Formats: sequence, C-alpha cells, structure tokens
Amino acid sequence: MKKPIYCISGLGADEKIFTNLHIKGYELHYIPWIRPHKKEKIDGYAKRMGEYIKEDNAVLLGVSFGGMMGIEIAKQKQLEKLIIVSSIKSKKEMPRWMKAAGKLKLDKILPVRLHRYTEKIDNNRLGVTTKEEKEMVRHYRKNADLVFVEWAISQIVNWKNAWHPESIIHINGDKDKIFPVKKLSPTCIIKEGTHMMIYNRAEEISDYIQKELL
Repeated sequence: MKKPIYCISGLGADEKIFTNLHIKGYELHYIPWIRPHKKEKIDGYAKRMGEYIKEDNAVLLGVSFGGMMGIEIAKQKQLEKLIIVSSIKSKKEMPRWMKAAGKLKLDKILPVRLHRYTEKIDNNRLGVTTKEEKEMVRHYRKNADLVFVEWAISQIVNWKNAWHPESIIHINGDKDKIFPVKKLSPTCIIKEGTHMMIYNRAEEISDYIQKELL
C-alpha cells in the first residue's frame, strides 16, 4: 500500500500544480484551500486545514504560501516530515518588500485585483513561460476567490513566524523572483528553478524528495 503525501498548493492554485510530481511508494493527497472565517487568524485556519490529515506522523508538502501553512500545521500536528517548495521558513527569510508591505499595512489599503493588465508582470515573477503554464495561471486568476486571496495576502505579509521543524526539507530555485534564494537557507537549490518549478521541474524535485524520504 502506498503511503500518503498530503499536498497544499500555493496561493490561488490547486491540485493541477502537482500533476508532474511522482514519488515511488507514495500517493499524493491534495488538501484544498478553504474559505477563511471572518477575522480568522492563521493558527485557527491551519487547525482546520490540518483536519484533512487523517494519519499520525504523515508527510506534508506545501508550495509557496502552502509551505508557510505547512509550518503552521506542524506547530499543531505531529508530522513525519514537512517538505516546503518555493517557500520560506520564517519572517527572517521574507523578502524586504513583503516586510515593508506588512509594516505599511498595504494589504489593508490596496484592494486585490487579479486581471489581465498585470498578467505579463505576474507571469514573469512566477517564472511562467510556456503556453500551457500561461493558460493554467490565467485559469487560476479568473476563478480566484478574492475573499480568500485578500485574507491570504494579509497573512503572508504579516507572518511573524520564527520556528520550523528541525527535519524540514526546504527546496527552492535559484531563479525564484518571489522568494529569492539569497535570503534563504534551503536544503536543496534547483538550478534555473523558478517559482513554478513544482510544475516544470517536477522530475528533479521528485528525485530529491524520494532520496530524502528513503
């Protein structure tokens, strides 16, 4: 019987982002994003997300904001292993512009809008290049729940975390423009990897995770 790996996607994404990830002996189980309660804090939200994990000492994989959420879940639920990809472990690793946005409370002042006017800029930052990838993120933007997106952005820029599990697996790309690797201390750096590498560099990431879990 295959062991489960629970997966949390990045902000606005879904299980399609894990399509190309294949780890022998394991089966991927996607944890969907849920709508936040009014004024819900990240720890309360993480508790509700953690209820999708049925096993004790499970393996949890989070991408981008999903990695941050994975750390919040790990504070409350015993895991065998936490894997974060294209993400950060603490406020210390957060890019300066994100910290500034939190201090200036820009998430409260500027309304969130996902539209075609910023598509090229957003795609460049994400590392989106192929037609398939462009169609995927366009679908995400079109169908995004703005209540969730606004809540999530506020949680990201105001994240105060300073803890992570000692045995964490942290994988980042050296071309990631959202979370530049120079600010991080990952366990694995994927050369030429962008913020989309869980999808377009999945084979290398799968191999690394496979070795670490063995």
